[in-house]
Amino acid sequence: MRAGCSARVGERAEPARVGRPCNCCYHSAFRRPGANSDAPALADPADGGSLALAARALTRRLSIGPPHTRREGQAATDKLAERESTMSLITPIQGLRPAPSRAGDVAAPPYDVMSAEEARRMIDGRPWSFLHVSRPEVDLPPGTDPFSDAVYAKARENFERMLAAGVLRRDPEPRYYAYRLTMGGHRQTGLVGAASVAAYDNGRIKKHEYTRPAKEDDRVRQIEALSAQTGPVLLVYRAQAAIDEILARASAGAPDIDITAGDDVRHELWSIDDTDRIARLTGAFDALDALYVADGHHRSAAASRVAAARRAADPDPDAAHQYFLAVVFPHDQMRILPYNRVVKDLHGLDADRFLQRIAEAFRVEPSDVPFAPDKPAEFGMYLDGRWYRLALDPGRIPRDDPVRRLDVSLLQDQLIEPILGIADPRRDERIDFVGGIRGLDGLAARVDDGGMRVAFSLHPTRMQELMAVADAGEVMPPKSTWFEPKLADGLVSHML
Repeated sequence: MRAGCSARVGERAEPARVGRPCNCCYHSAFRRPGANSDAPALADPADGGSLALAARALTRRLSIGPPHTRREGQAATDKLAERESTMSLITPIQGLRPAPSRAGDVAAPPYDVMSAEEARRMIDGRPWSFLHVSRPEVDLPPGTDPFSDAVYAKARENFERMLAAGVLRRDPEPRYYAYRLTMGGHRQTGLVGAASVAAYDNGRIKKHEYTRPAKEDDRVRQIEALSAQTGPVLLVYRAQAAIDEILARASAGAPDIDITAGDDVRHELWSIDDTDRIARLTGAFDALDALYVADGHHRSAAASRVAAARRAADPDPDAAHQYFLAVVFPHDQMRILPYNRVVKDLHGLDADRFLQRIAEAFRVEPSDVPFAPDKPAEFGMYLDGRWYRLALDPGRIPRDDPVRRLDVSLLQDQLIEPILGIADPRRDERIDFVGGIRGLDGLAARVDDGGMRVAFSLHPTRMQELMAVADAGEVMPPKSTWFEPKLADGLVSHML
């Protein structure tokens, strides 16, 4: 993490802490999915990149070398393909779950959506909160380096304490779990299981974001300290009626876990231990062309690295480390909120000239009410206490480019960069990002309090757009998606 970086207001992420990267910090040490390739590519072989990805990159290099190295490369490729062909895309697990009466005591928000201070407040009076495992620095003196050995040792100590006390219990046989999230009028039902690392390494589980080696390192050390994966990766599949029907039947009865978290999100969990239903679910997922990482790129990359490190000692394709903890939802049930923008100044322009410049590419209309776009290529703008509706000239939309036609790209390419002079929104301190969960009033408040000069509301990125970017092997712009509701940590863990 860059010195002095802090989580941006409105992002539900963590302020800068010594050593541990926050999820708002992106810079040149990225790793990205390789465009039009079957695997991610490393930004720099020396940047601490994934062992699995490096091995596959070496295999590709061998495949174009002299005859003997081509044979070696082909053998490595064949071995990798053979390993993948014997592994299910999704498999049941012996989940580690809270004891029946402890789910409400254990369940916690994801580790990276709060500051250390917020986490300390959340654990007050809650000795079994999973934050003691996912954010173990809360049990160490303030100011402790969150990358220190003591932090990971404390995570292990707290985890073992919960196991010894019977707060967490492992199911006796592998199974799946139906998981339902309800937030207001929105409901989504998915499957908890373990996803294939081989499918991830070979691009069948597709990515759309950069990853940072330092953040991967943190997740690798956490997994190794616990010998468990406790933070699920959020995956998406193209909706299939057969899968949805099985999950609907599996979640028809009383749930094993039914809790409502502090953010009023209801979490329900059903155990799926019927062998026929398990087999049908496994087969239905194996028939899919792909899964998509919606959230959890660093957790999935870390799982790949752990698998690569453990594979030499235990190459069994069914070993627990060959899979990573995941929750998989159908794409048509996902809820993506907009990720809005605020900017500190008008780049030397007065308001009238600023509006004139915008009118060169957009139709600009005043709005008597806060404007939330209900279709692509339209934007709301809040300036000097007034809302405007901006509609981009259709001729400026690159229809054939899945990245440049995204609304976040259109606003960046047609207004934020050419008019406001912000070429790199990842690093420019003049721009900030506000999650749609805060609403338009929260967005306007960033301007009214004097901290920002202008605000923009966006139409949410759609799941079809995310999948199109991933299918093209491309990368989404920064702060493109805000998923709600969030998964809970601690309800199911995957022991290695």
